[in-house]
Amino acid sequence: MSAQRPPREDPVDAIIEQWAEVRPDLDTTAMEVFGRIYRLTRAVGDRVDKAYATLGIGRGEFDVLATLRRSGEPYTLSPRELSATLMLTTGGMTGRLDKLERAGLLRRSPDPHDRRGLHVTLTEQGLGLVDRAVGSGLAVQTEALSALNAEQTDQLAGLLRELLLDAEK
Repeated sequence: MSAQRPPREDPVDAIIEQWAEVRPDLDTTAMEVFGRIYRLTRAVGDRVDKAYATLGIGRGEFDVLATLRRSGEPYTLSPRELSATLMLTTGGMTGRLDKLERAGLLRRSPDPHDRRGLHVTLTEQGLGLVDRAVGSGLAVQTEALSALNAEQTDQLAGLLRELLLDAEK
């Protein structure tokens, strides 16, 4: 635990104080960091989910549409490429694709170069929806970062990048 008390306390502070009472031998610095990351991810993630819900999609559907959008024109990938990018089973991917196709947000078509393959392509409706959704999600995330100035935000992004790169070795 850091020597200087923060000016404001959050729920993680209470947890750290409890551990300090019952186990003063523990260094809870990691718990302070990851407890806050976890709580922040949940809180902001819930708000992003609500923003997507106003557009009629969930996070899973957004992930598929956003992956197609980020692929660039013609916004087409194979189901296998989508599954690999999103780390989904083929069954999980099929369910999402079925739902999005029924909603008119994407279409599946035969791969002209592989009789067994398919292409998944964003429709105009899907393109418009994912562009609105990414804007809504980013607005929520930007609002969450508004407690920090630009320099602090850049510093935090860099520190988190270092932690992530080390954790995913």
